[in-house]
Amino acid sequence: MPMNDENITDFKLVDLHSHTTASDGQLTPSQLIERAISKGVHMFAITDHDTTDGLIEAHEFNRAHETPLELINGVEISTRWNNFDIHIVGLNLDIDNVELAAFLVNQRELRSSRAKQIGERLAKADIKGAYEGAKSFAGDAAISRGHYARWLAEQGYATTTANVFKKYLARGKTGYVPNNWQDMASAIEIIHQAGGVAVLAHPSGYKLSAKWLKRLVREFKESGGDAMEVVLGQQTIDDRNNLIALSIKNGLTCSLGSDFHFPSSWIEIGKNMFQPQGVDWVWQSDKWKVVQ
Repeated sequence: MPMNDENITDFKLVDLHSHTTASDGQLTPSQLIERAISKGVHMFAITDHDTTDGLIEAHEFNRAHETPLELINGVEISTRWNNFDIHIVGLNLDIDNVELAAFLVNQRELRSSRAKQIGERLAKADIKGAYEGAKSFAGDAAISRGHYARWLAEQGYATTTANVFKKYLARGKTGYVPNNWQDMASAIEIIHQAGGVAVLAHPSGYKLSAKWLKRLVREFKESGGDAMEVVLGQQTIDDRNNLIALSIKNGLTCSLGSDFHFPSSWIEIGKNMFQPQGVDWVWQSDKWKVVQ
């Protein structure tokens, strides 16, 4: 059924994709919880890149302040698919699961190796101090391309972090290093071992052709995937309708998330988190009920 903004149901506000300073976000876990509550969100997931470290502080803050927020354990795992970086969000996880913890330690080691290679490539291009600069933004978190982008923008190599990616960090550019992640099936399996639900993150954000996007969604499902983000922080109604149709065709439930990293005018917690009618949402599925 075609979806438009006239048949949006009035559900509780849900946002199942966000980041803290534990990865490449700019708000601490406590600050992120405060902001989610201020935006009227009822169900909220923290999904840092390849780490669950921010969740302990987030839950402590949530309990200490007796907030009305339902906080969901999450993580966003980077994977490799046909040489593309594809992200899988795990929701409703047991963050004390030993196998998950070991998997994420390995992921962070891969991140560290890639980050050093990025710094080396930028240094060869006469951009000195980039690794140290990115590390200053990352702090105790694993260094990501987002940290490099912030430092390069601050140093005047581009006007915005988005432009930094286009000029220096995107595929084929000076600072690009091919991903070294594990495959989708491995990430999905470890999410399931931790009792969670595996969600294909921001599928239209990979800039794939229609043919390749269909292939990605199909192979994600064949690898054991459970759900797909169909409502994003920024998208057209046509994109939303297309993703909903793809999820239905492939037997996936639907998720939604702002992918919030820092306060801005274009991405905000809970903003544009519509819930069209006739959609099976991941938090209403049998798999979600089983793992809670």
